[in-house]
Amino acid sequence: MKTFLPFILFFFPFLPVAQNTKITGTAPGAEGKKIEVITSSDLITGLEKTLAQATVDSTASFTLSLNTDKTFSAFLNIDFHRGELFLEPGRLYNVSIAPLNYNEIQEVTPFEESQSLEITLQGNKPDELNTLIQAFNTEYNKFVLDNFNYLYRDKDKARLDTFRVRMVRKFPDVKKTYFIDYVKYKIASIEQLANVMGKSPMVKKYFSDSPILYDNVEYMDFFREFFSKYITTTSRPLKFLNYSGMLNGSNSYPALMKALEADTLLRKPQLRELVLLRNLMEMYDDPLYKQESIQNTLAIIAKDSKFTENKIIAEDLLKYLTRLRHGSAAPGFTLQDRNQRQVSLSDLKGKPVLLGFWTTYCQSCLREMELLKPLYDKYHDRMAFVSISADKEFMKMLFFLNLKKDFTWTFLHLGDEIGLLRDYNVRSFPLFVLIDNQGRIVKYPADLPDSGLESSLEKLLNP
Repeated sequence: MKTFLPFILFFFPFLPVAQNTKITGTAPGAEGKKIEVITSSDLITGLEKTLAQATVDSTASFTLSLNTDKTFSAFLNIDFHRGELFLEPGRLYNVSIAPLNYNEIQEVTPFEESQSLEITLQGNKPDELNTLIQAFNTEYNKFVLDNFNYLYRDKDKARLDTFRVRMVRKFPDVKKTYFIDYVKYKIASIEQLANVMGKSPMVKKYFSDSPILYDNVEYMDFFREFFSKYITTTSRPLKFLNYSGMLNGSNSYPALMKALEADTLLRKPQLRELVLLRNLMEMYDDPLYKQESIQNTLAIIAKDSKFTENKIIAEDLLKYLTRLRHGSAAPGFTLQDRNQRQVSLSDLKGKPVLLGFWTTYCQSCLREMELLKPLYDKYHDRMAFVSISADKEFMKMLFFLNLKKDFTWTFLHLGDEIGLLRDYNVRSFPLFVLIDNQGRIVKYPADLPDSGLESSLEKLLNP
Protein backbone atom coordinates (compact mmCIF):
# COMPACT_ATOMS: atom_id res chain seq x y z
CA MET A 1 0.00 0.00 0.00
CA LYS A 2 2.88 2.39 0.71
CA THR A 3 4.00 2.25 -2.91
CA PHE A 4 0.55 2.01 -4.46
CA LEU A 5 -0.87 5.25 -3.02
CA PRO A 6 1.79 7.55 -4.56
CA PHE A 7 1.17 5.75 -7.85
CA ILE A 8 -2.51 6.67 -7.66
CA LEU A 9 -1.75 10.27 -6.73
CA PHE A 10 0.78 10.56 -9.55
CA PHE A 11 -1.56 9.42 -12.29
CA PHE A 12 -4.77 10.98 -10.87
CA PRO A 13 -3.59 14.13 -9.10
CA PHE A 14 -6.66 16.25 -9.79
CA LEU A 15 -9.48 13.93 -8.71
CA PRO A 16 -11.81 16.05 -6.54
CA VAL A 17 -12.33 14.83 -3.00
CA ALA A 18 -15.62 15.46 -1.20
CA GLN A 19 -15.24 17.60 1.90
CA ASN A 20 -17.64 18.42 4.69
CA THR A 21 -19.36 21.77 4.41
CA LYS A 22 -21.28 22.97 7.46
CA ILE A 23 -23.81 25.77 7.88
CA THR A 24 -24.72 26.93 11.38
CA GLY A 25 -26.92 29.86 12.21
CA THR A 26 -30.11 31.32 13.56
CA ALA A 27 -33.56 31.89 12.04
CA PRO A 28 -35.78 33.78 14.51
CA GLY A 29 -39.44 32.96 14.00
CA ALA A 30 -38.72 29.56 12.44
CA GLU A 31 -38.48 27.61 15.69
CA GLY A 32 -39.64 24.03 15.14
CA LYS A 33 -39.62 24.37 11.36
CA LYS A 34 -37.62 22.42 8.82
CA ILE A 35 -34.72 24.19 7.12
CA GLU A 36 -33.21 22.68 3.99
CA VAL A 37 -30.24 23.11 1.69
CA ILE A 38 -31.59 22.80 -1.84
CA THR A 39 -29.72 22.95 -5.12
CA SER A 40 -30.35 22.17 -8.78
CA SER A 41 -29.69 18.64 -9.95
CA ASP A 42 -28.56 20.37 -13.14
CA LEU A 43 -28.69 23.95 -14.43
CA ILE A 44 -30.51 23.11 -17.68
CA THR A 45 -33.75 21.76 -16.23
CA GLY A 46 -33.47 23.38 -12.80
CA LEU A 47 -34.87 20.25 -11.14
CA GLU A 48 -34.15 20.54 -7.45
CA LYS A 49 -32.71 18.15 -4.90
CA THR A 50 -32.32 18.42 -1.13
CA LEU A 51 -28.75 18.06 0.13
CA ALA A 52 -29.33 18.51 3.86
CA GLN A 53 -32.11 19.29 6.29
CA ALA A 54 -32.54 20.01 9.97
CA THR A 55 -35.07 21.39 12.42
CA VAL A 56 -34.64 24.89 13.79
CA ASP A 57 -34.50 24.42 17.56
CA SER A 58 -36.27 26.34 20.33
CA THR A 59 -33.45 28.91 20.45
CA ALA A 60 -33.88 29.56 16.69
CA SER A 61 -30.54 27.81 15.99
CA PHE A 62 -29.77 25.18 13.38
CA THR A 63 -26.87 23.17 11.93
CA LEU A 64 -26.74 21.76 8.42
CA SER A 65 -24.00 19.48 7.14
CA LEU A 66 -23.25 18.12 3.67
CA ASN A 67 -20.35 16.68 1.69
CA THR A 68 -19.34 18.22 -1.62
CA ASP A 69 -16.36 18.25 -3.96
CA LYS A 70 -17.42 21.36 -5.90
CA THR A 71 -18.46 24.98 -5.51
CA PHE A 72 -22.12 25.60 -6.36
CA SER A 73 -25.16 27.78 -5.82
CA ALA A 74 -27.70 26.58 -3.25
CA PHE A 75 -30.75 27.84 -1.39
CA LEU A 76 -31.61 27.80 2.28
CA ASN A 77 -35.29 26.96 2.35
CA ILE A 78 -37.87 27.42 5.14
CA ASP A 79 -41.52 26.82 4.22
CA PHE A 80 -42.13 28.73 0.99
CA HIS A 81 -39.24 31.11 1.61
CA ARG A 82 -35.64 30.84 0.42
CA GLY A 83 -32.37 32.69 0.14
CA GLU A 84 -29.35 32.00 -2.07
CA LEU A 85 -25.93 31.00 -0.78
CA PHE A 86 -22.81 29.93 -2.69
CA LEU A 87 -21.14 26.98 -1.01
CA GLU A 88 -17.53 25.80 -1.24
CA PRO A 89 -16.13 22.42 -0.15
CA GLY A 90 -14.80 22.20 3.39
CA ARG A 91 -16.10 25.59 4.53
CA LEU A 92 -17.91 26.50 7.73
CA TYR A 93 -20.62 29.13 7.28
CA ASN A 94 -22.13 30.99 10.22
CA VAL A 95 -25.28 32.73 9.04
CA SER A 96 -28.11 34.74 10.51
CA ILE A 97 -31.48 34.82 8.79
CA ALA A 98 -33.53 37.95 9.44
CA PRO A 99 -36.64 37.43 11.60
CA LEU A 100 -39.78 36.51 9.66
CA ASN A 101 -43.34 35.63 10.67
CA TYR A 102 -43.49 32.18 9.07
CA ASN A 103 -46.90 31.45 10.56
CA GLU A 104 -48.64 34.32 8.85
CA ILE A 105 -51.55 32.95 6.82
CA GLN A 106 -50.59 32.56 3.18
CA GLU A 107 -52.81 33.60 0.34
CA VAL A 108 -54.22 31.05 -2.11
CA THR A 109 -51.00 31.22 -4.14
CA PRO A 110 -48.38 30.33 -1.51
CA PHE A 111 -45.28 30.33 -3.70
CA GLU A 112 -46.16 33.65 -5.28
CA GLU A 113 -46.53 35.08 -1.79
CA SER A 114 -43.16 33.75 -0.64
CA GLN A 115 -40.43 36.09 0.55
CA SER A 116 -36.69 35.99 0.07
CA LEU A 117 -34.81 35.03 3.20
CA GLU A 118 -32.40 37.78 4.16
CA ILE A 119 -29.17 35.90 4.90
CA THR A 120 -26.16 37.55 6.55
CA LEU A 121 -22.81 35.79 6.81
CA GLN A 122 -21.12 36.35 10.16
CA GLY A 123 -17.36 37.00 10.37
CA ASN A 124 -17.18 37.32 6.63
CA LYS A 125 -13.90 38.19 4.94
CA PRO A 126 -13.69 40.45 1.87
CA ASP A 127 -12.40 37.57 -0.28
CA GLU A 128 -15.22 35.20 0.69
CA LEU A 129 -17.12 34.01 -2.41
CA ASN A 130 -20.57 35.27 -1.37
CA THR A 131 -19.13 38.67 -0.48
CA LEU A 132 -17.33 38.91 -3.82
CA ILE A 133 -20.40 37.92 -5.84
CA GLN A 134 -22.63 40.34 -3.93
CA ALA A 135 -20.16 43.19 -4.49
CA PHE A 136 -19.83 42.41 -8.19
CA ASN A 137 -23.61 42.07 -8.70
CA THR A 138 -24.12 45.49 -7.16
CA GLU A 139 -21.69 47.03 -9.66
CA TYR A 140 -23.09 45.00 -12.54
CA ASN A 141 -26.75 45.86 -11.89
CA LYS A 142 -25.97 49.58 -11.61
CA PHE A 143 -23.93 49.52 -14.81
CA VAL A 144 -26.66 47.77 -16.83
CA LEU A 145 -29.38 50.03 -15.42
CA ASP A 146 -27.41 53.21 -16.22
CA ASN A 147 -26.20 52.10 -19.64
CA PHE A 148 -28.86 49.82 -21.09
CA ASN A 149 -29.82 52.08 -23.99
CA TYR A 150 -26.19 52.83 -24.86
CA LEU A 151 -25.49 49.10 -24.97
CA TYR A 152 -28.65 47.78 -26.61
CA ARG A 153 -29.47 50.63 -28.96
CA ASP A 154 -26.10 52.27 -29.66
CA LYS A 155 -23.87 49.15 -29.35
CA ASP A 156 -21.41 51.26 -27.35
CA LYS A 157 -18.54 48.81 -26.90
CA ALA A 158 -16.32 51.44 -25.23
CA ARG A 159 -18.63 51.60 -22.21
CA LEU A 160 -18.44 47.84 -21.82
CA ASP A 161 -14.63 47.90 -22.09
CA THR A 162 -14.49 50.60 -19.43
CA PHE A 163 -16.66 48.53 -17.11
CA ARG A 164 -14.52 45.44 -17.69
CA VAL A 165 -11.33 47.34 -16.79
CA ARG A 166 -13.01 48.80 -13.72
CA MET A 167 -13.97 45.32 -12.49
CA VAL A 168 -10.40 44.08 -12.96
CA ARG A 169 -9.19 46.95 -10.80
CA LYS A 170 -11.90 46.44 -8.19
CA PHE A 171 -11.12 42.73 -7.80
CA PRO A 172 -7.37 42.65 -8.57
CA ASP A 173 -6.10 39.68 -6.57
CA VAL A 174 -9.05 37.31 -6.56
CA LYS A 175 -7.96 33.71 -7.06
CA LYS A 176 -11.33 32.01 -6.73
CA THR A 177 -11.98 30.29 -10.06
CA TYR A 178 -15.75 30.18 -9.56
CA PHE A 179 -15.89 33.95 -9.12
CA ILE A 180 -13.58 34.64 -12.08
CA ASP A 181 -15.82 32.52 -14.33
CA TYR A 182 -18.97 34.03 -12.80
CA VAL A 183 -17.77 37.53 -13.78
CA LYS A 184 -16.59 36.37 -17.22
CA TYR A 185 -19.97 34.97 -18.25
CA LYS A 186 -21.98 37.71 -16.59
CA ILE A 187 -20.09 40.22 -18.74
CA ALA A 188 -20.53 37.91 -21.75
CA SER A 189 -24.28 38.42 -21.43
CA ILE A 190 -23.72 42.18 -21.84
CA GLU A 191 -21.55 41.51 -24.91
CA GLN A 192 -24.43 39.57 -26.40
CA LEU A 193 -26.86 42.37 -25.52
CA ALA A 194 -24.61 44.95 -27.17
CA ASN A 195 -23.87 42.64 -30.11
CA VAL A 196 -20.18 43.55 -29.97
CA MET A 197 -19.14 40.45 -31.92
CA GLY A 198 -20.69 37.84 -34.19
CA LYS A 199 -21.97 34.40 -33.23
CA SER A 200 -18.84 32.57 -34.36
CA PRO A 201 -16.36 34.62 -32.30
CA MET A 202 -18.70 34.36 -29.30
CA VAL A 203 -18.86 30.56 -29.54
CA LYS A 204 -15.09 30.30 -29.91
CA LYS A 205 -14.39 32.72 -27.06
CA TYR A 206 -16.85 31.37 -24.53
CA PHE A 207 -17.59 27.76 -25.47
CA SER A 208 -15.41 25.99 -28.05
CA ASP A 209 -12.11 26.96 -26.44
CA SER A 210 -13.31 26.79 -22.84
CA PRO A 211 -14.37 23.96 -20.52
CA ILE A 212 -18.08 23.42 -19.87
CA LEU A 213 -18.84 24.79 -16.39
CA TYR A 214 -21.86 22.71 -15.42
CA ASP A 215 -21.99 24.08 -11.85
CA ASN A 216 -21.44 27.78 -12.55
CA VAL A 217 -24.82 29.53 -12.61
CA GLU A 218 -23.68 32.36 -14.87
CA TYR A 219 -22.01 30.06 -17.40
CA MET A 220 -25.15 27.94 -17.65
CA ASP A 221 -27.47 30.97 -17.75
CA PHE A 222 -25.45 32.34 -20.66
CA PHE A 223 -25.32 28.91 -22.32
CA ARG A 224 -29.11 28.43 -22.11
CA GLU A 225 -29.78 31.87 -23.57
CA PHE A 226 -27.10 31.73 -26.27
CA PHE A 227 -28.04 28.28 -27.58
CA SER A 228 -31.82 28.71 -27.32
CA LYS A 229 -33.34 27.43 -30.61
CA TYR A 230 -29.81 27.29 -31.97
CA ILE A 231 -30.11 24.21 -34.18
CA THR A 232 -33.58 25.03 -35.54
CA THR A 233 -33.26 28.80 -36.04
CA THR A 234 -29.93 30.46 -35.29
CA SER A 235 -27.34 28.22 -36.95
CA ARG A 236 -27.38 28.65 -40.71
CA PRO A 237 -25.89 25.23 -41.51
CA LEU A 238 -28.40 23.47 -39.23
CA LYS A 239 -31.75 25.23 -39.35
CA PHE A 240 -33.05 23.45 -42.47
CA LEU A 241 -32.23 19.90 -41.36
CA ASN A 242 -35.05 17.36 -41.08
CA TYR A 243 -34.99 16.88 -37.31
CA SER A 244 -38.39 15.21 -37.26
CA GLY A 245 -37.16 12.50 -39.62
CA MET A 246 -33.97 11.94 -37.62
CA LEU A 247 -35.84 11.79 -34.31
CA ASN A 248 -38.24 9.18 -35.70
CA GLY A 249 -35.42 7.00 -37.00
CA SER A 250 -34.04 3.97 -35.16
CA ASN A 251 -30.60 5.61 -34.84
CA SER A 252 -31.80 9.06 -33.80
CA TYR A 253 -28.96 9.91 -31.42
CA PRO A 254 -25.98 9.11 -33.70
CA ALA A 255 -27.86 10.61 -36.67
CA LEU A 256 -28.44 13.88 -34.83
CA MET A 257 -24.88 14.08 -33.52
CA LYS A 258 -23.53 13.46 -37.03
CA ALA A 259 -25.85 16.04 -38.58
CA LEU A 260 -24.83 18.72 -36.06
CA GLU A 261 -21.21 18.37 -37.19
CA ALA A 262 -22.23 20.51 -40.17
CA ASP A 263 -21.86 23.47 -37.80
CA THR A 264 -18.08 23.71 -37.36
CA LEU A 265 -18.59 25.59 -34.09
CA LEU A 266 -19.96 22.37 -32.58
CA ARG A 267 -17.03 20.12 -33.38
CA LYS A 268 -16.38 19.41 -29.70
CA PRO A 269 -18.63 16.36 -29.00
CA GLN A 270 -19.36 17.28 -25.38
CA LEU A 271 -20.53 20.77 -26.35
CA ARG A 272 -22.44 19.47 -29.37
CA GLU A 273 -24.30 16.97 -27.22
CA LEU A 274 -25.15 19.60 -24.61
CA VAL A 275 -26.48 21.94 -27.32
CA LEU A 276 -28.60 19.05 -28.60
CA LEU A 277 -30.01 18.47 -25.12
CA ARG A 278 -30.82 22.17 -24.72
CA ASN A 279 -32.69 22.19 -28.02
CA LEU A 280 -34.53 18.91 -27.47
CA MET A 281 -35.92 20.49 -24.34
CA GLU A 282 -37.37 23.35 -26.40
CA MET A 283 -38.58 21.08 -29.20
CA TYR A 284 -40.61 18.92 -26.83
CA ASP A 285 -43.75 21.07 -26.92
CA ASP A 286 -43.41 21.95 -30.61
CA PRO A 287 -46.12 20.09 -32.58
CA LEU A 288 -43.60 19.53 -35.40
CA TYR A 289 -41.91 16.84 -33.31
CA LYS A 290 -43.22 13.69 -31.64
CA GLN A 291 -42.75 13.79 -27.90
CA GLU A 292 -42.25 10.03 -27.74
CA SER A 293 -39.38 10.30 -30.24
CA ILE A 294 -37.69 13.00 -28.14
CA GLN A 295 -38.14 10.87 -25.01
CA ASN A 296 -36.55 7.90 -26.77
CA THR A 297 -33.58 10.01 -27.89
CA LEU A 298 -33.08 11.38 -24.38
CA ALA A 299 -33.17 7.85 -22.98
CA ILE A 300 -30.41 6.82 -25.41
CA ILE A 301 -28.25 9.82 -24.42
CA ALA A 302 -28.82 9.05 -20.73
CA LYS A 303 -27.60 5.50 -21.38
CA ASP A 304 -24.87 5.92 -24.01
CA SER A 305 -23.35 9.39 -23.56
CA LYS A 306 -19.62 9.42 -22.82
CA PHE A 307 -20.04 12.51 -20.65
CA THR A 308 -21.32 11.99 -17.11
CA GLU A 309 -22.79 15.48 -16.73
CA ASN A 310 -24.69 15.18 -20.02
CA LYS A 311 -26.07 11.80 -18.95
CA ILE A 312 -27.41 13.40 -15.77
CA ILE A 313 -29.00 16.23 -17.75
CA ALA A 314 -30.62 13.74 -20.17
CA GLU A 315 -32.04 11.78 -17.23
CA ASP A 316 -33.31 14.98 -15.61
CA LEU A 317 -34.85 16.13 -18.90
CA LEU A 318 -36.84 12.92 -19.10
CA LYS A 319 -38.17 13.56 -15.59
CA TYR A 320 -38.75 17.27 -16.23
CA LEU A 321 -40.56 16.89 -19.55
CA THR A 322 -42.79 14.02 -18.47
CA ARG A 323 -43.52 14.96 -14.87
CA LEU A 324 -47.20 15.26 -14.03
CA ARG A 325 -48.08 14.26 -17.59
CA HIS A 326 -50.39 11.37 -18.44
CA GLY A 327 -48.67 8.09 -17.65
CA SER A 328 -45.88 9.52 -15.48
CA ALA A 329 -45.37 8.34 -11.90
CA ALA A 330 -47.25 10.41 -9.34
CA PRO A 331 -44.85 11.90 -6.75
CA GLY A 332 -44.97 9.87 -3.57
CA PHE A 333 -45.60 11.11 -0.04
CA THR A 334 -46.10 9.98 3.55
CA LEU A 335 -48.28 12.29 5.66
CA GLN A 336 -50.28 12.26 8.87
CA ASP A 337 -54.03 11.64 8.79
CA ARG A 338 -56.67 13.01 11.16
CA ASN A 339 -55.89 10.23 13.65
CA GLN A 340 -52.15 11.00 13.47
CA ARG A 341 -51.42 7.81 11.56
CA GLN A 342 -48.92 7.82 8.69
CA VAL A 343 -50.45 7.30 5.23
CA SER A 344 -48.41 6.90 2.04
CA LEU A 345 -49.51 7.13 -1.56
CA SER A 346 -47.94 3.70 -2.06
CA ASP A 347 -50.38 2.30 0.54
CA LEU A 348 -53.20 3.05 -1.89
CA LYS A 349 -51.69 1.23 -4.86
CA GLY A 350 -54.24 -1.11 -6.42
CA LYS A 351 -56.98 1.53 -6.40
CA PRO A 352 -57.35 4.71 -8.44
CA VAL A 353 -56.86 7.84 -6.34
CA LEU A 354 -58.44 11.26 -6.51
CA LEU A 355 -55.91 13.52 -4.82
CA GLY A 356 -56.81 17.04 -3.77
CA PHE A 357 -54.87 19.94 -2.24
CA TRP A 358 -56.81 22.49 -0.18
CA THR A 359 -56.81 24.82 2.85
CA THR A 360 -59.49 25.81 5.34
CA TYR A 361 -59.09 29.51 4.47
CA CYS A 362 -59.73 28.91 0.74
CA GLN A 363 -63.44 29.53 0.16
CA SER A 364 -63.49 27.88 -3.27
CA CYS A 365 -61.86 24.80 -1.69
CA LEU A 366 -64.73 24.53 0.78
CA ARG A 367 -67.32 24.90 -2.01
CA GLU A 368 -65.65 22.18 -4.08
CA MET A 369 -65.43 19.93 -1.00
CA GLU A 370 -69.20 20.10 -0.58
CA LEU A 371 -69.59 19.02 -4.21
CA LEU A 372 -67.00 16.28 -3.72
CA LYS A 373 -69.08 14.64 -0.98
CA PRO A 374 -71.73 13.11 -3.31
CA LEU A 375 -68.96 11.87 -5.65
CA TYR A 376 -67.29 10.17 -2.70
CA ASP A 377 -70.60 8.58 -1.69
CA LYS A 378 -71.03 7.25 -5.23
CA TYR A 379 -67.48 6.01 -6.00
CA HIS A 380 -65.68 5.41 -2.69
CA ASP A 381 -65.95 1.62 -2.93
CA ARG A 382 -64.05 1.67 -6.24
CA MET A 383 -61.40 4.30 -5.62
CA ALA A 384 -59.62 6.27 -2.89
CA PHE A 385 -60.34 9.91 -2.12
CA VAL A 386 -57.44 11.79 -0.47
CA SER A 387 -57.50 15.49 0.51
CA ILE A 388 -54.22 17.09 1.66
CA SER A 389 -54.58 20.14 3.87
CA ALA A 390 -51.84 22.76 3.41
CA ASP A 391 -52.93 24.64 6.55
CA LYS A 392 -50.04 25.68 8.75
CA GLU A 393 -51.46 23.94 11.81
CA PHE A 394 -52.72 20.37 12.06
CA MET A 395 -55.42 21.51 14.51
CA LYS A 396 -57.02 23.77 11.90
CA MET A 397 -57.68 20.76 9.69
CA LEU A 398 -58.88 18.73 12.67
CA PHE A 399 -61.22 21.49 13.88
CA PHE A 400 -62.74 21.72 10.39
CA LEU A 401 -63.26 17.95 10.17
CA ASN A 402 -64.89 17.90 13.60
CA LEU A 403 -67.45 20.32 12.20
CA LYS A 404 -67.90 18.29 9.01
CA LYS A 405 -68.62 14.83 10.36
CA ASP A 406 -69.90 13.65 6.98
CA PHE A 407 -66.50 14.21 5.32
CA THR A 408 -65.33 10.68 6.02
CA TRP A 409 -62.72 10.15 3.31
CA THR A 410 -58.96 10.31 3.91
CA PHE A 411 -57.67 13.71 5.03
CA LEU A 412 -53.93 14.26 5.41
CA HIS A 413 -51.95 17.22 6.75
CA LEU A 414 -49.02 18.60 4.75
CA GLY A 415 -47.05 19.56 7.86
CA ASP A 416 -43.57 20.73 6.90
CA GLU A 417 -43.42 18.65 3.71
CA ILE A 418 -43.54 21.80 1.59
CA GLY A 419 -41.57 20.05 -1.14
CA LEU A 420 -44.71 18.07 -1.99
CA LEU A 421 -46.35 21.28 -3.21
CA ARG A 422 -43.35 21.78 -5.50
CA ASP A 423 -43.54 18.16 -6.65
CA TYR A 424 -47.15 18.66 -7.72
CA ASN A 425 -46.58 22.25 -8.84
CA VAL A 426 -49.40 23.50 -6.61
CA ARG A 427 -49.70 27.18 -7.44
CA SER A 428 -53.23 27.70 -6.17
CA PHE A 429 -55.92 25.87 -4.22
CA PRO A 430 -57.88 23.74 -4.79
CA LEU A 431 -55.96 21.44 -7.09
CA PHE A 432 -57.09 17.92 -7.99
CA VAL A 433 -55.04 15.12 -9.51
CA LEU A 434 -56.36 11.84 -10.88
CA ILE A 435 -54.06 8.83 -10.38
CA ASP A 436 -54.57 5.27 -11.66
CA ASN A 437 -54.30 2.04 -9.68
CA GLN A 438 -50.59 1.73 -10.55
CA GLY A 439 -49.69 5.16 -9.17
CA ARG A 440 -49.50 6.89 -12.56
CA ILE A 441 -50.93 10.28 -13.46
CA VAL A 442 -54.18 10.04 -15.40
CA LYS A 443 -55.05 13.72 -15.45
CA TYR A 444 -53.24 16.77 -14.09
CA PRO A 445 -54.83 19.01 -13.14
CA ALA A 446 -58.08 17.07 -12.89
CA ASP A 447 -61.40 18.79 -13.40
CA LEU A 448 -63.02 20.37 -10.37
CA PRO A 449 -66.12 18.73 -8.88
CA ASP A 450 -68.27 21.56 -10.26
CA SER A 451 -66.86 21.31 -13.80
CA GLY A 452 -66.57 17.79 -15.15
CA LEU A 453 -64.80 15.71 -12.50
CA GLU A 454 -67.54 13.04 -12.48
CA SER A 455 -67.10 12.51 -16.21
CA SER A 456 -63.36 11.91 -15.67
CA LEU A 457 -64.07 9.44 -12.87
CA GLU A 458 -66.52 7.53 -15.06
CA LYS A 459 -64.00 7.36 -17.89
CA LEU A 460 -61.31 6.05 -15.54
CA LEU A 461 -63.50 3.49 -13.80
CA ASN A 462 -65.46 2.37 -16.86
CA PRO A 463 -63.01 2.53 -19.79
